[in-house]
Amino acid sequence: MRHHRRGRRPARVALTALLAGAVLASGAPGVAQAGDGPGRPGGDPAPRMEELDRGLVAVRTDEGVFLSWRLLADEATGASARGLTGVDFRVYRDGERLATVRDSTNYLDAEAGSDASYRVEAVYRGRVRDVSESVSPTADGYHELPLTRPAGGVTPAGESYTYSANDMSVGDVDGDGAYEYIVKWDPSNSKDVSQVGYTGNVYLDTYELDGTLLHRVDLGPNIRAGAHYTQFLVYDFDGDGRAELMFKTAPGTRVLRYDDAGEVAEERHVTMPRADVRAGYSHADDYRMSADDYHEHLVGVFQGWSSHPEVVAGNWPATLEEALGVTDREPFPYPLERAHAEELVDYFIDVYAPSRSERNQLRAFEGFVVDGPEYLTVLEGATGAELETIRYPVERGDDGLLWGDYAGERIEPGNRVDRFLAGVAYLDGEHPSAVFARGYYTRATLVAYRWDGRRLRAEWTADSGHVPMDNPFRNTSGARDGRNPAHAELTQQGFHSLSVGDVDGDGRQEIVYGAATLDDDGSLLYSSFDELPEGSASPGEWRRLGHGDAMHLADIDPERPGLEIFTVHEGGASVPHGYALRDAATGEVLFAGHTGVDTARAMIGDIDPDRPGLEVWANSAEDATAEPVGMWSASGEPIEGPYPGANQSVRWAADLTTQQVHGATTEVYQTPTLEDWRRGTLLTADGTTTNNWWKGNPSLVADVFGDWREELLLPTTDGSAIRIYSSTEVTDHKLYTLMHDPQYRVEVARQQSTYNQPSHPGFYLAADMDFRRVPLPGRR
Repeated sequence: MRHHRRGRRPARVALTALLAGAVLASGAPGVAQAGDGPGRPGGDPAPRMEELDRGLVAVRTDEGVFLSWRLLADEATGASARGLTGVDFRVYRDGERLATVRDSTNYLDAEAGSDASYRVEAVYRGRVRDVSESVSPTADGYHELPLTRPAGGVTPAGESYTYSANDMSVGDVDGDGAYEYIVKWDPSNSKDVSQVGYTGNVYLDTYELDGTLLHRVDLGPNIRAGAHYTQFLVYDFDGDGRAELMFKTAPGTRVLRYDDAGEVAEERHVTMPRADVRAGYSHADDYRMSADDYHEHLVGVFQGWSSHPEVVAGNWPATLEEALGVTDREPFPYPLERAHAEELVDYFIDVYAPSRSERNQLRAFEGFVVDGPEYLTVLEGATGAELETIRYPVERGDDGLLWGDYAGERIEPGNRVDRFLAGVAYLDGEHPSAVFARGYYTRATLVAYRWDGRRLRAEWTADSGHVPMDNPFRNTSGARDGRNPAHAELTQQGFHSLSVGDVDGDGRQEIVYGAATLDDDGSLLYSSFDELPEGSASPGEWRRLGHGDAMHLADIDPERPGLEIFTVHEGGASVPHGYALRDAATGEVLFAGHTGVDTARAMIGDIDPDRPGLEVWANSAEDATAEPVGMWSASGEPIEGPYPGANQSVRWAADLTTQQVHGATTEVYQTPTLEDWRRGTLLTADGTTTNNWWKGNPSLVADVFGDWREELLLPTTDGSAIRIYSSTEVTDHKLYTLMHDPQYRVEVARQQSTYNQPSHPGFYLAADMDFRRVPLPGRR
């Protein structure tokens, strides 16, 4: 196993990694311990978490009214065998005390009236700390968030489209302790980045829980619709108690703000840099390409061939005839005249490209945006007011020629160059930073930003550089490393998502970029390689673990120190493993298997409470119903089926186990269900749907209110609302809200990024968990 790592700094104790109970040294600053009062101030840096309210919810069930509420992280002072200790709670119905709850954060009122009102008091050593808002029970088993659906439209090609609610995020945009809900609206012609065609505009709405629409962002015609294009971050980046929104924009992006009557009160485009305005760019620009536009674009590329830096440097063939394998005549004179360039473009589109693959139908290439300015915008979450717009941190450079979009059998301009990811990370252990990434198949780039309330400040840039090619139209050089020595091995290791966590225990979070990991300062912590086994394409050769579709960062094996990463890989016979469990601190492979096929889906969770650790499993195709590759214990022991689905997990059950969402919708609609590996179906969400076709993702899975368990947020089939389902299983386990675990909270912020992956806490969470090992950060 080869995993390259830089020299490590001396470790310092991380507040979020400290363990409760016997592991804690007496008087450790900044960490609540048994015997301390909740909210004990600390002196060491610690992640700034949201100041949330009690989050009380009431749901009517067949057994009565189920209540659940939040325990805040700074209210826990120690641990018992069943949960955390500290603050107790008094439950009131219609002003009358029903009970004092000490061992959990839920209660079942079996004698509730039809119009009861409930509140909860937090009590510590007999003194009331706070009183929740009063709530009334929901009658249908879920809360419904009404939506304002955008009107459909017609593309330049004359195709009609409509809208459906897609991915979501949450943030407290107004500082009242309760979350607001940010909904992305996708048009029905939304595309994968490799698919040809026009798309409708993408919208981002911000709602109160009652359905009040605060503002709507229309990303405009120059941001294509699809999972890879719009990664929107919602987080309190400057620590003022109110979340901001941060995302990619372009000319034409505008913000609509609404009044109390739901009418548009103001409409403004984002601010274009003065240099762009002087250069003649405007918000009326439309950079979407028609087929004729693409032909003209290629004519320009071909006419500039002889002056391209890679040609001048001798890295690429001197003539297009040589690059395209034209041998039946002498090359045209260079630089090319227009007529000669047009002739070569026609040859490339009509002869060369189809000869590589019958799927290369470049006469139909339309709807892509491969030119024009790109921006990064910060909005005030409550009002939608623009706070700053800057240039997007890494520019395209071209339409994908340098990125390898023309080099394979499938020629896909605008594909690899427009693969975006984003996330939030506490890089200094205290303040959240925004991380925006472009590219992961070949060149990989990431830029980290701090928002101080007035300006975006770049903290670091990680850039592998382009992968050298001997011919951008048929690369045979076999080169893998990028041209930037500091990050050369970051190439081809990225996934369709990223994860963030403190993998090395130094109190600062790192960026897990698939099969490689960046340290908190942006340097390459490691890049994981291994030997190709027998039965592979080149036995004995060292290769990257390579790209994959799904990965999970969590404490999978509690018998080992630190976190682990479970990944699947799509390189088939050309990569060492189809699935692998790795040590998150070093990248070392702990167990793995070569599958020889595209192993596309993976999931983890405690589905068998009789086995220690989390179980991991993988499917061989991009479908939860596909033939599984296998399932294993945390130590690598194979587990016999039946195998769970691999689309999305939910922490729903009273016993701390993990459940799975079923219901991927392709040609045939499937009602989403929540499945337990042992007990079967726990919830059938009639009248709702999932997102992203065969991926079958809910709009969001997160602990948005109630106790420590996660809510399931699903769009209704008619697009009128988001239904928020909460577990009503009575539990006697007490744990603070998962949103106060730094790793879980930033993973929720990145959950909507490209291929939605579950959010995992930074501590071991399972039926056999030791609550003494749950970190107890005190209020700063």
